[in-house]
Amino acid sequence: MNKQNEPEPDAAPPEVAFYYPGWIWRSDDAVKNLLLFFDGVALLVPEYMKDRPGAVVPETAEPLLDAGLLHILEPEKVVDKPATEKLAGALTEIIASGALDPLGTEHTHFHELSYSRLGGFGDGELVRMIVEELKARGLARDTEDGVSVPLHPMVHSLVLVLLAQILVPQGRQFGLVLEPATDRASLVKALTEFLSLPSVPSAGNVVATDLEIVGVDLGAVPLDEVLSYRTEHQKDYRAYRLAIRKFVRDLSLLPPGDRAAALIDRGEEIEDLARDIKRSSRKAWKQPASFGLGIAGAAWSATSGDPIGLIIGAGATLLGGVGSKPVDCGAYSYLFRMADLYA
Repeated sequence: MNKQNEPEPDAAPPEVAFYYPGWIWRSDDAVKNLLLFFDGVALLVPEYMKDRPGAVVPETAEPLLDAGLLHILEPEKVVDKPATEKLAGALTEIIASGALDPLGTEHTHFHELSYSRLGGFGDGELVRMIVEELKARGLARDTEDGVSVPLHPMVHSLVLVLLAQILVPQGRQFGLVLEPATDRASLVKALTEFLSLPSVPSAGNVVATDLEIVGVDLGAVPLDEVLSYRTEHQKDYRAYRLAIRKFVRDLSLLPPGDRAAALIDRGEEIEDLARDIKRSSRKAWKQPASFGLGIAGAAWSATSGDPIGLIIGAGATLLGGVGSKPVDCGAYSYLFRMADLYA
């Protein structure tokens, strides 16, 4: 298995899609699309579950592991003490805000989350304190297997969405550039909408938009054909990805009042790149684009205590600490979703 391999001495670190919010993707179609845009896919999988990706989706995971395109990150190593402190700080802020208080627990199926992903190997005592806070509110229960804790599904998702952003800098120690990606955009949207209740302070400005529908429904396309096409056309997809990154970075630096105009005025470069990708993919697979490659970008003040900003982009409060002077930060996540509504 290909785990956190050391990079070649002079090679640029691979930019991989860091899948969240679970330990395995929901859609093989989305992963095939991700492989066209990124240098691989990374999963956060506890040590005791390390063989599950290959067992659950062997037709996809095993070939990717063999090709060095699937990276298994172990939370026992990745969620270290600093990462645990950032996660605990964000959760404490959200708990204290009262945003989780309305969650109902009657007839709710709790989801197990490994202690390692909660940060148990980084700072066990801090994790125990957070779990006790959640248990006091009926949002967590006693462990049933000794390696995980049952959490309310909304809290379970919250932790994993936060981790996807908190752990981005951790990729460097394994020679990877991590780019958070999900095939469950509706879940992330529901979570941010829930946390934007009036009781939650929201000084941040969140921008979410689909730039272009550039992906293709690859469900019926064999993986080896996708990988072959990837080799031939990766330059075009990489250029599109870099254009989006620059666009989001520039967008995050604009005054809030100017962002709407910037979204309308996205720029000919991105549209031209998207047009080329659509043309080549239609020629290769004889089908129209049906996956949307979108972005979620955010800009907020590090001192605002904005949980929405923390979730979408893990701003300076999480990544750099809160200083005496507000710091504007920008971040993004790629979101793939079926675009059958466009049909």
